[in-house]
Amino acid sequence: MAETTSRILSLLNLLQTHRQWPGGELAQRLGVTARTLRRDIERLRELGYRVEATRGVTGGYRLEAGTQMPPLLLTGEEAVTMAIGLRVAAATGLVDGEQTTLSALAKFEQVLPAELRQRVSALSASVQPLTAGRRGAPVSHDLLGVLALACRDRERIRFHYVAGDGAETERLVEPHTLVSAARSWFFLCWDLQRGDWRTFRVDRMSAFFGTRVHFEPRELPAKDAAAFVAQAMAGLGRRHSAEVRLSIPLAELQRRLGPYANGARAIDARTSGWPLHGDSYESMLASIAWIPADLDYELRGSPEFLAFVRAAAERMLGAGAADSRVPSGAD
Repeated sequence: MAETTSRILSLLNLLQTHRQWPGGELAQRLGVTARTLRRDIERLRELGYRVEATRGVTGGYRLEAGTQMPPLLLTGEEAVTMAIGLRVAAATGLVDGEQTTLSALAKFEQVLPAELRQRVSALSASVQPLTAGRRGAPVSHDLLGVLALACRDRERIRFHYVAGDGAETERLVEPHTLVSAARSWFFLCWDLQRGDWRTFRVDRMSAFFGTRVHFEPRELPAKDAAAFVAQAMAGLGRRHSAEVRLSIPLAELQRRLGPYANGARAIDARTSGWPLHGDSYESMLASIAWIPADLDYELRGSPEFLAFVRAAAERMLGAGAADSRVPSGAD
């Protein structure tokens, strides 16, 4: 009996890893005959798993979605990875995201082996999602599900949109991808009325209508959807610009700062220019504060920005001087 149970669990694990398995290959993997494989398939069906069988040269077995959610088989690595993903989900602007995460983690801990339960419990206690600075209102799981299905099925949809300035429009689009960034969800699509790619904040979308009209996918003018959305977001925060000139070769700057050096340029063999952009002087000043202390630099920008930096520096120096007057050892 134990051998049969182990074999059925192995069969379920195989069915979960591939969309469709040829019957002969499944039987070979499990080391059983075709007849035994058919009996094991029937046992899975009795347990509530919908396993469809197709005949012919291209036939085989596939695990289909059912009306209920049966148990899933996960490896230890998959279980811990899902726990990490659940903690991240709490910070992505979903309605009841934190509550849903804790509920799911509790169910994980209840059935996991002791070693994995300790790892997942540590994640639950030690990984704290960032909750400050939300850009948009929370969005529901149902809403994301509707948009995700439209992306998957390549179905044109209509919706109502309220822009940041309050302008309201009706849009007809060809969905591409959903992207989570800056604690908001963004919907990337081809806007048929504008004849161009557009990114929409999901929390500003409403009144969805599926047209049942399908389309051929278009080529995205970026490496991937996340890169496209990042570029669009960067464009929103470029009200002010300046440049930091650092005494370091460009290659060395890129090595030390990694992706934060994007857009940097070589001024000469020993000097690099690092662009600063922001929707406020305060945000640009915060970027300057992250420059490593061992790098000499100078600022190039508008007189207004440079005056703001000088005033901020004087305030900080004054604050430091005031702190130095506190007697040594004072509480």
